[in-house]
Parts: sequence; C-alpha cells; structure tokens
Amino acid sequence: MNKTMRLSAFALTATLVLGMSPGASAQQANMTFFVTSAGSGKGGDLGGLAGADRICQQLAQAVGAGSHTWHAYLSTQAADGQAAVNARDRIGKGPWQNVKGVVIAKDVAELHGDNNIGKQTALTEKGDVVNGRGDTPNRHDAGSQPDGTAFPAGEDKTCHNWTSSTQGAAMLGHIDRQGLRDDAASHSWNSSHLSHGPDGGCSQADQRTTGGDGLFYCFAVN
Repeated sequence: MNKTMRLSAFALTATLVLGMSPGASAQQANMTFFVTSAGSGKGGDLGGLAGADRICQQLAQAVGAGSHTWHAYLSTQAADGQAAVNARDRIGKGPWQNVKGVVIAKDVAELHGDNNIGKQTALTEKGDVVNGRGDTPNRHDAGSQPDGTAFPAGEDKTCHNWTSSTQGAAMLGHIDRQGLRDDAASHSWNSSHLSHGPDGGCSQADQRTTGGDGLFYCFAVN
C-alpha cells in the first residue's frame, strides 16, 4: 500500500470512529434542529416515539451530529392506559439552530410563538430545502398541536400514536408555512390540517396525497 492509499484509509477509519460521514462538517456537528430527509417509509407508522427518535438519531449520526441526543417533535394521545405526551416537553430548552447555523428559536416559548421556521430555514440534516407549495413533489408536512401539546383522547390524530399506517390520521403542519388559504392554520409550521387519503390518512401514499412524505422535525435535547 502506497503512502496516499495509507492516508486515505486512515482518514476513512477516523471518520467511521468519530461517527461522521465523509462529507460531514463542523456546522453539521453543531446542528440542533432539522427536518428529516426521509421518514420511516411507512407513513404514520414510525415505530412510536422511540422509533421516531431513533430515526432522528440515525440521520444526525450520519452527518456528524450524533453527539447530541435527538428527539422527534411528536405528541401522543392518552390511550391504552398510557398518559399523553407533549411534543414541547421532549425537545429540550433550546436554543436550536439548523445545519447552516441559523437559529430557528431561542427557547420553547419562541418556538411556539414568533419563531424563524420557514422554507429557507427548515432544512434537512443534509442542509437541503424541503419541497413546499409549488414544488413537485410537495413534501412539506409534519405536525402537532399549535402549542406543542397532545391532542385530547378520542379522535385519532396521531396514527395510533405513530405506530400505524392504517389507523387514524395525523395532524400536519406546513414546513414552508405556505397554504391554499389565508387563515393562520393554513400557514402553521406544526398544525395546518389532518392527513387524508384512500387508506384514511396514515399510509405513505396518503401522506403524499396530502402533500407530505412522512417527514417530521427533530430537535437536539442537549
């Protein structure tokens, strides 16, 4: 093995040991907020909160931000003897910044008030803009209640607490904060409308029919 090959092999080994992809940067390591570049592939079935958190962690790890603990911005409803979980209570205290270092909110209150989430700031872990209204295909949906709390028990708005692609529906938000209507809900980053489709609202196909792709927000809790 010549010197160049030895150096390349050493660099690749170091990258893998550090848990970073070859293209990872210092900016990505400091990222504390992103939209998933992909979901589970099963629509609203994310494997529950634990499965969604695992997707966040794996995507972050792949770009060098695995030193943080990542949680999905998702709520669950009280069901089957289990208490509800609020999305806002599981994402840390902030501040949060995207892969380019742009702060999207300094704390939980600002996140659910006058935040800086929009098409140019709600980037994936890779730094990509998520397709929004007017793009083909549109992939802009992810969501919860406006204040980040869980929906009351009863009507299923969380795809059976993110474990089903056949039951219930999901409340979706517009990552690009654009909608067909002029009301506030249509432009909400986390609570615009329920998913719907031939299968009810929770399959991958239904998510796409609704203008999304089973994507969701991830926040670093530390």
